[in-house]
Order: sequence, then structure tokens, then C-alpha cells
Amino acid sequence: MSRAYKFRNQEKPYFITFTVVNWVDLFTRKEYSYILIDSIAYCQKEKGLIVYAWVIMPSHVHMIIGTKQQKMEFIVRDLKSFTSRKLKEEIKHHPQESRKEWLTRMFESEGKANSNNVNWQLWQQNNQPIELWDNHMIDTKLNYIHNNPLMSGIVNKPEDYVFSSAIDYSGQKGLIDVELLN
Repeated sequence: MSRAYKFRNQEKPYFITFTVVNWVDLFTRKEYSYILIDSIAYCQKEKGLIVYAWVIMPSHVHMIIGTKQQKMEFIVRDLKSFTSRKLKEEIKHHPQESRKEWLTRMFESEGKANSNNVNWQLWQQNNQPIELWDNHMIDTKLNYIHNNPLMSGIVNKPEDYVFSSAIDYSGQKGLIDVELLN
């Protein structure tokens, strides 16, 4: 099956989005965001993932990525697979998770309805990678990523949102190692 969105040129940066099924606001708990951050850091160290920009929103993640080792599609596949399993365990054992039963039911139902899964699906299937081939596209996507929390009313300034690379682009150090785009 062919998809319109593919990683075609491993030399170029790509804008990707991955979304929690049914746009569930899962990343309202910082513990869940840190699982994703730790997984991204692992992929950087062990798989050659390059992160140029990122933001974790309550129901989705935007990133601009590249690679210096494994193919991007494999890195993203592994990242989503690992975080899905890890978040499943965290949801199950999180002492303050009031939505535990509802979340479990939701993700199990989605998993059973999708033949690509066994019994659990946290992330929607595709990432819609968009190759960023010129500076205008890079600037547009970079601004989109960093302004997402601002436009959603989460913060008053993009660099105030801790789960974003906007802080790195403001001259400070964020939670994930970022290679700044010029």
C-alpha cells in the first residue's frame, strides 16, 4: 500500500506529526511526556536521530527530524512502538491516573479494530512526513511547532513551554538535545 507521505530523502529534514488515537489528551501528565522525551533521547544516542525542533502537545507531537544513522521511518516506528508499550504500563500503574479504565478501554478498542496491532493502539498509524526542502518551509514549520502551545492558550510566550524546543531557539537549554536550524 502506497502512501502520499513518505520519507524519500534521508539527507533532508522532515516535519512529522504523531497523534494519540482519537486525539485523546494523554500528555496532560508530565510523567507521560518524560517517557517520550527519554525515548527520543535514546533514539538520538543509539539510532542516530537528529532533532531540529519538537513540541509535545496534550494529544500530539510535532517534530522536525533528520538522521545520521538509521532510516527515519525505522526510528519513528521504533519510537512509537516503544513509547506505546511504556505508556501502557505507566497508565496501568500511575497512582493518580483517574482515567485509567477509560484510557485502557479506548486504546484496547482501537488496537482490536486495527489489524496492524494485537490488542493496543496508542498512536495513529501514520506520521505524514513532509520533506523540508527550502528555508521558507523550514521557517514555516519551525514557527508552527513553537507557536502551537501559544495558539492553544497553554503559554503566553513559546519559550515558556517546557515541552518544546522553543526554549533552545531562545538561547537557553531545553529538555532534548537540539541541532538548531539556521
